[in-house]
Amino acid sequence: MQLQERIDAFIKLGDFLRQFSNEVIQKNDKVEHNDIFFDGFKHQLKIAEEHNGWFTQENIQFALKSWADTLNKENIDTWLGAYNFAIIDSKLVAIIMAGNIPLVGFHDYLSVLISGHHVLVKQSSNDKHVLPYLSKYLEHVEPQFKGKIKFTAEKVENFDAVIATGSNNTARYFEYYFKGKPSIIRKSRNSVAVLTGNETHKDLKNLSDDIFRYYGLGCRNVSKLFVPKDYKFDAFFEAMYHWHPIIEKAKYANNYDYNKAVYLMSEFDMLENGFFMIKEDESYSSPIATVFYEHYDNLDELKEKIQADKEQIQCIVSKGFIESEIPFGNTQKPQLWDYADSVDSIKFLLSI
Repeated sequence: MQLQERIDAFIKLGDFLRQFSNEVIQKNDKVEHNDIFFDGFKHQLKIAEEHNGWFTQENIQFALKSWADTLNKENIDTWLGAYNFAIIDSKLVAIIMAGNIPLVGFHDYLSVLISGHHVLVKQSSNDKHVLPYLSKYLEHVEPQFKGKIKFTAEKVENFDAVIATGSNNTARYFEYYFKGKPSIIRKSRNSVAVLTGNETHKDLKNLSDDIFRYYGLGCRNVSKLFVPKDYKFDAFFEAMYHWHPIIEKAKYANNYDYNKAVYLMSEFDMLENGFFMIKEDESYSSPIATVFYEHYDNLDELKEKIQADKEQIQCIVSKGFIESEIPFGNTQKPQLWDYADSVDSIKFLLSI
């Protein structure tokens, strides 16, 4: 299969996903194979939501819209234009996926197939309904994909390379089990925001999306704030408030109540507004419904700290702080070339 044929197939997949990326699902009769797949995919989305309470309709639709907007000719050509696909020796690449947010492993899946390799996918039990169905759609729009996409619930075996994502504990297992194989192994990371006190209401409101989207479960969600000494949180809380309906979701509310009770019983100092809490803490990974914060004395020292802790950090959200920063409100809108952990997966896949 030629590279352009693979690209064309994923562009068609983007057209298919676009039908499901708004609040009202709307069928487009021009999309290929809709007679076979449209109603079935609606059913799969319903099953995904019933299976995992964190995968609400809103969060699933946001993920689908992100990929629908991304999978177009201009984006894919820009992404792949930096690489040489002239010589590809197709290998079987295993992907072990996380399941914290909908389709969290899709970029790895896309990267393997677009590079010309075969893929063996081991999904998380939390997110196992959507991707196999989309794979069947891909096989219909480009029959040459048949036989190149496999899923397994068992231990992955007989592969040539692996991309595995998990916690820090599972990463140690991955490193042992996959030693001797070309691999990308991802550990737990969190994202941070650097505030100066000069942010506008719009900046902070955009930041709220970085915090609350997907209930804060993604590695690109901001879970830690760095703020100057004597920072006043009034404007921050005001900008967060439009997310208050999140407390109506039972799983989120249960976590909020539990973590609040723990903090109160432990007599920890924290601030809260009825649906989330902020707590001074040096850790990067905060519980659901909680954001940690830490004070800094000057920005140069903070840059040194963040550089020293870079292996724990996925995204840095700020305004004029650092060259690699992400604008407020954009952590969940990565481009195809925004690689997780800054590890170029296409370069890796072309080297195996």
